[in-house]
Amino acid sequence: MWAAFIRRAIMQGIPLLYGSTGEILTEKSGNLNLGIPGIMYVGGIGGVIGAFLYEQHASTLNPLLAVLIPLLCSMLGSLLMGLLYCFLTVTMRANQNVTGLAMTTFGVGVGNFYGGSLAKLAGSDVPSINLTATSSYFRASLPFADKLGWFGEIFLSHSFLAYLAIIMALVSSFFLVKTHSGLRLRAVGESPATADAAGVNVARYKYFATCIGSVIAGLGGLYYVMDYANGVWSNDGFGDRGWLAIALVIFAVWKPNYSILGSILFGGLYIIHNYIPNLDVSGQELFKMLPYVVTILFLIVTSIGKKREAQPPASLGLPYFREDR
Repeated sequence: MWAAFIRRAIMQGIPLLYGSTGEILTEKSGNLNLGIPGIMYVGGIGGVIGAFLYEQHASTLNPLLAVLIPLLCSMLGSLLMGLLYCFLTVTMRANQNVTGLAMTTFGVGVGNFYGGSLAKLAGSDVPSINLTATSSYFRASLPFADKLGWFGEIFLSHSFLAYLAIIMALVSSFFLVKTHSGLRLRAVGESPATADAAGVNVARYKYFATCIGSVIAGLGGLYYVMDYANGVWSNDGFGDRGWLAIALVIFAVWKPNYSILGSILFGGLYIIHNYIPNLDVSGQELFKMLPYVVTILFLIVTSIGKKREAQPPASLGLPYFREDR
């Protein structure tokens, strides 16, 4: 039972890991993107659109194309959302909080609109789409995982997108700490005026970090649909996972490698109510609050400690006006 619980916690946490990794890269540039939930939504519906059109027009599915087309469509949709956010906040210098919240509302609206439209094209009576054939390719795991007992069930029974999420978190952590570009990006987030004076193109780094972060976050939406939900898209089916990803950023103290274990913890806390017998609906909703409660408690502890490495970038959420330098 405990092996199945950990495996389920990992599956629940992978979308959060994608979202938090993307948001950490974004916030390290000084951009506070509260549009991550909407971007994950667009990433999910982008993959659904690509998979739906391919299944409709292909007599037999090619495994490579069945994975590649939804993947590229998801990344394209997320990239466009990132570019829109950057245009509004970096170029036009709009308020980042308001823009992010608007992006979330817009992303959810786009997802529900296209989800409902595709459901009508498929002749479905409910606003849901079933892409089981494409999902089977995304959910493929190592063939020998079942033969290795609890070890195989926990560590080797996941899809390639799950391992890709871990790899991206580790690569992002290495990039931020060990590379010159990562150092410049962190400098932009801490003091854009100082970075600008040192010859760093602030706008370019903000665009780069936010767009790449958006693409990574969008893959979390694709994973949720194609793997966790077994290829079934339902309008408003994501729940609060996008906001949990943002909460995970704080819990991981803006370090992508910390998000790996944090995402598993959050995933476990989110589903633990399923493993508690005789729990009513109200009790289930209370247990779903645990990730947020843990984040608040952690935030209080780190604030009391006042350690600089546990604090967000100094210019987070603040627009940069070069003429004020």
